[in-house]
Amino acid sequence: AVAGGMVGVIVQGFKRAVFSSEAGLGSAAIAHSAASVKYPVRQGLVALYEPFIDTIVICTMTALVIVLTGVYNDPATEAIREAKNGAALTGVAFAQVSDWFPAILAVSVFLFAYSTMISWSYYGERCWSYLFGERSAIVYRVVFIMFIVLASVVSAANLLDFTDLLVLAMAFPNLIGLYVLSGKVRRSLDEYRDKLRSGEM
Repeated sequence: AVAGGMVGVIVQGFKRAVFSSEAGLGSAAIAHSAASVKYPVRQGLVALYEPFIDTIVICTMTALVIVLTGVYNDPATEAIREAKNGAALTGVAFAQVSDWFPAILAVSVFLFAYSTMISWSYYGERCWSYLFGERSAIVYRVVFIMFIVLASVVSAANLLDFTDLLVLAMAFPNLIGLYVLSGKVRRSLDEYRDKLRSGEM
């Protein structure tokens, strides 16, 4: 039972880590491809820092606050945990330390959610325009707004399950692409390192 519980925790950790950082999904590459750099490897190295800061630093600190304040095992927060409402659980945890911090957290969550909507809207529109042309981008925008309205009325647990399925669907083709292109990426990295060592840069 303990081993099964640990596996469940690890799986949940992987799901939330991918959800927060998009590592391995290929979505961040859409934004980084718009950057104008002399050496693409440099942009790739910048992209490596994002999952580290987001998942390793910020998410780990948030998890430590939830665990150390005792909110994770508190019977009073059982309904929040079952609803998979991480923001509310974080708010309760921070309220243990300061009465005013949940207000700052609410503003932060709003800004994170808003910036996430903007970035995913951009990612999706770039993909849609690539497949169907720039003229049909308005169709994507309407569908995107409809999903925002739908997401505001469904439960957080159902929304997370649906998101996890979509993330998994994105990961499979991207992992195949990563495998196929790994040799080319390795050659580019080796060339960049050689130029760096030789003082060419």
